[in-house]
Amino acid sequence: MSYLMFNCKEVTRLVSESLDRKLPIHQRAGIRVHLFMCKFCSRYQQQLMFLRKNLSTSAMYDEDTEPYIAVPHEALKRIKHFLHENFDESE
Repeated sequence: MSYLMFNCKEVTRLVSESLDRKLPIHQRAGIRVHLFMCKFCSRYQQQLMFLRKNLSTSAMYDEDTEPYIAVPHEALKRIKHFLHENFDESE
């Protein structure tokens, strides 16, 4: 690896690593230089940040795979009734 000139393969690896640990200053600088010039790696970084933000804040299930939000019993009955009335079981 060159001091400040990383290729796309190196940058994608380092961007991924940066989510788990703080990178040394020379690596962070090299990433910035590369991202300034490369729209594809810049987009990759944006997508990783988007996924990290949205997956960490909107987890749907806990360890037992139970929904965090319980559906009230009456609502379940209405849903079952609607499905039974509106969809033929033979389809």
